[in-house]
Amino acid sequence: METERPNVSAPRAPACPLVGRDEELSLLAANLTAVEERRDTRIVTIVGPAGIGKTRLVEEFVASRTNEVRAFEGSARDGSVSFSPFARLIRSRFGLVRGMDPDEARATIRQKLEGVLEPRRVSDAVTFLGQLLGLTEEESPLTRAVSDDPHEAELVRRAVVKAFLEADAQTGPLILVLEDLHEAHEDALSLLRYLLEYLTGPIFVICTGRDDLVYRQEDWARVGERRHTLLELGPLGEEDSARVSSAMLAVYTNGGEVPAPLVETACAFARGNPGLLAQMVEIYAAEGVIGEATTEEGEARLVLYPERLAAARLPATVEDAVQARVASLDEDERIVLEQAAAMGAVFWSGAFVALARTGLEAPDLWVEEETGDVARIGRMLDGLHKNGWILRRAGTIFPGSVEYAWARSEEREAITARTSAEAKSLSNRVIADWMEHQPGVRTSEERIASLARHREQAGESIQAGIAYLEAAAVARRRYANGKSCEYYQRGLELLGDSHDGARIDALHAYGDVLQSMGYIDDAMAAFRGMLTLAYRLDMKKKGGAAHNRIGRLFRDMGSLDEGERHLATAMSLFEASGDERGVASTIDDLGKIAWLKGEYASALTSFRDGLARRQKLGDRRSIALSLNNVGLALQDSGQFKDALGAFEQSLTIRREVGDLVGVVTTLNNLGTIAEERRNFQKALVMFEEALEVAQQIGDRNKIALVLTNIGTTYYRSGEPEKAIGVLVRAEGLCDELGDRLKLAETLRALGKAYLMQGDLAKARDCIGRAVDLFASVRSKVHLAAALRTLGEITAAGGWGHAHTTSAREYFDRAVAIFEQSGNEVELARTFKTYARFLRKNPELAGNEDVQKEAGTMDARAEAIFGRLQLTSGSKSELPPSPEAEIEVG
Repeated sequence: METERPNVSAPRAPACPLVGRDEELSLLAANLTAVEERRDTRIVTIVGPAGIGKTRLVEEFVASRTNEVRAFEGSARDGSVSFSPFARLIRSRFGLVRGMDPDEARATIRQKLEGVLEPRRVSDAVTFLGQLLGLTEEESPLTRAVSDDPHEAELVRRAVVKAFLEADAQTGPLILVLEDLHEAHEDALSLLRYLLEYLTGPIFVICTGRDDLVYRQEDWARVGERRHTLLELGPLGEEDSARVSSAMLAVYTNGGEVPAPLVETACAFARGNPGLLAQMVEIYAAEGVIGEATTEEGEARLVLYPERLAAARLPATVEDAVQARVASLDEDERIVLEQAAAMGAVFWSGAFVALARTGLEAPDLWVEEETGDVARIGRMLDGLHKNGWILRRAGTIFPGSVEYAWARSEEREAITARTSAEAKSLSNRVIADWMEHQPGVRTSEERIASLARHREQAGESIQAGIAYLEAAAVARRRYANGKSCEYYQRGLELLGDSHDGARIDALHAYGDVLQSMGYIDDAMAAFRGMLTLAYRLDMKKKGGAAHNRIGRLFRDMGSLDEGERHLATAMSLFEASGDERGVASTIDDLGKIAWLKGEYASALTSFRDGLARRQKLGDRRSIALSLNNVGLALQDSGQFKDALGAFEQSLTIRREVGDLVGVVTTLNNLGTIAEERRNFQKALVMFEEALEVAQQIGDRNKIALVLTNIGTTYYRSGEPEKAIGVLVRAEGLCDELGDRLKLAETLRALGKAYLMQGDLAKARDCIGRAVDLFASVRSKVHLAAALRTLGEITAAGGWGHAHTTSAREYFDRAVAIFEQSGNEVELARTFKTYARFLRKNPELAGNEDVQKEAGTMDARAEAIFGRLQLTSGSKSELPPSPEAEIEVG
C-alpha cells in the first residue's frame, strides 16, 4: 500500500509577491486606523471564488501589523462543526492545540481570563467559551440558572463572548479573522451576526467567504450597518497574473528567464485566479514540464523543460485537471484515498489500520514490529502528503492517530464519485466500528454525528438513528439549536417505529427545541407523537409532560379552552405519577389561562400555589418566575403596591442568579406598572434599562418587545410623533425576525399612534396588516383586539362614507371572538368601546333600538368589571402583548 514513484510535484504555492491588491490593502488599513483612533468596532467582509486570494490578502495585511495589534484567526472549513470558527478563534487566542486534555485546556483558559475579566465573571466565561470548544461543561451559578432554557442559555453565551472580547480589547486593539464563512453552520453565523451587530471597542473583524455567503445571507452586508464594508475580490488583471505566474515558475529557472509560453498558458487557464495559477504549476510537474535534473554537484532539483509543453496534456478546465490527477493514481493510492473520502473532510491514520486489517485473522502473537502494516500506512500517507493530496494537521482529536485533511475538496468529491457503493458501505462500517471505541468521541455532537453518518452509510439504520439522537442531545446541551433539530429529525426518521423508549425522550426534547425556534406546528406534531408513545407505554409522567406542552401551544395560539383541557389532564397525570415539579409548572400554566380570560383572582390563587410549591423545591430561577407572574396578577387586580413588591423580589433573585432574560422581563413589567399609573417618565426609565440589558444579551425578540412598549408609552403620554419613530424601528426588527405575532402587535400600536395623530390612511393600513397577520398565526384573541382597534379607526372615518356599517362589523366580530374564547375582560372593554361608538355616531344617535343596545353593552361590561373587581380604565393588554409579559417554566 505504498507508492514507489519519485516525488516530482512542485510545491502547491511557490513563494510569490502579492500584486494587484493595493486598493484592498488600503481599505483594510483605513478600517484598522478607524478602530485605533476612534476605539470603535469595524467589520470588513471579503467575498470571492475559491483561490482568488482572500486568505493571502488577509495574511499579508495581518503580517504587516503584528507589531501594532494582536490578531487571532478562526475558520469554518469544517462546516459540520456547529461553532468551528469560534473554536479555532478561541484556540488561537489561548494558545490551545487540538486534542489537548480538557482539564488542561480549561486551566489554561482560566489562567489567561484572570488577567482580562473581573474575578466574578471568570467561571462563567470558562464555561461558555469551553462550550464553543466542545469541552464538557464546568458548572457555574449562571449555567445552573439557564440549564433548563436553551434559548436563554444561548443569549447568555452571546453576552459572555461579547463581554470577553470587549474586555480583551481594552488592553490593545484586536484583529479577529474568521474565514470560510460560506461553510459555517447557522448556529455559528447566528452568534457572529450578534457580535457584528453589538460589539463595541477597538476590534477589527475581518470575515472571508465565497460568494455563497452573501447569497445565503442576503442581508449580510447590512449587519452592523455603517461600520460594515463588503469587499468583493475580483480576478487579477493580465499584467498582475503574468507577474504572479512568473514568480511561481522562477524558482525552477536557477535565476534565468521564465519562458513566455509557460506564463501565457498558465494565465489562460487561470483567468486571473491566483489559486489556479498555483494549480497549473502542479499540472506542469505532473506532465513533465517541471521535472528532475541533476546539478554539477550531483544534487537533484526541479527545473523547467519548456520544450515539453507542446506534448503535455494540459486540461482545458479545472474539472479536467482534477480528473487527470485522479487518473494518475496507482491502485494502492486510489484505495487509500477512497477510504479517506469515506471518512470525510478530516481523517485519521488509525482508521486506515482498521480498514487494512478487515477480514484478517489475528497472528498467534500480536507483535507490532512483525506486522509492519502501521509503518506501511504511514509511508503511504506521507507520500500522498508530499504529492499535495492531503494535509497533515497540527494535533488530533483521537490520541495515537495522526490527523489529516484533504488539500482540495474537489479532489475528494471526484474520488467519492468513482468509488463503488459496495466499497463505500464496507469502509463506513469499519470506520464506524473504529470510531465507536475512540476516547472522547461522545463528548462532541459533531463526532457522534459523524459516527451516525458512517452507520447510516453502512446501512445500519437503527444504530445510526440512536447515534443521531445522542448527537442531538449533546447539541441541545450546548444550545446549538439548529444542529440539534437536524439530528433529532434524522434520528427519528431512521428509527421509524422502533425503540419507543428512545423516541419518547427525543420527541420531548425535539418539540421543546422546535417551539423555542418558532416552529409551532412542527412542535405540536412532536408533542402529539410523544403523547402517543407515552400512552402506549403507560408512562404517566411523560404523558403529563406531553399534555402540558400541547396545552401551552394551544394557549399561546389563543385557543384557551383547548389549552385548559390539556393542562388539566397534565395536572392529573403529574399528580398520579408524583411529579411535584410538573404539578408546580402546570399550576402556573393554568394560572396564565385564567389571567388571559381576565379571571385575575383565580390566576392569583394559581400563581401563589405554584410559588409555594417551587419554594419547597428550592429552585430560585423558578421562584423568580412565579413571583413575576404573581406580580402581573396583582397588577391587573389593581393591587399595585403588592405587585411592585412581587416584581422587585423577582428582579432581585434574577440579578443574583444571572437570569438576564428574566431581568429584562421583570424590568419591562415594572415599566408597565409605572405606565398604568400614568408615571410615564418612570416607565421610560424602566423600559430603557430593560432595553439596555436586552441589547447586551442580543435578544432581538426582547428588544422588539421593549421598543414597542416605549412607543406605546409615548403615544399614551400624548407624543405620537416620538411613538411613531420608535414603533417604526420595532416594526423593522419584528419584520427581520419573522415574528408575525410581535409584528402584528407593533402594527396595532402604530395604528393607534397614527390615529392619535389624525393620519387615518396610515392608521387603517397598519391595523389592516395587523388583522391579516393575527389571522395567519391563528391568534384569536389578538385578532379580536385588532378588529376592535380597526373598528375605532373606521369609526373615526377611515373608510369614508361607509364607515358606520364597516365599524359595526368589526366590533361584532371582535365581540364574537372574545365570547368564544372566554376572555371576559377584553369582551367588557370591547363592549365599552362599541357602546361609545354607537352613542357618538351621528347616524345612530337617534335610533332608539341602537341606543338601547349600547346601554345593554355598558351594563354587561360593568357587570364583568364588577365581578372581576376592575374598572373600565384598568388595562391588561393581551399577552404575549407589547406590554406586560407573563412567563412559563
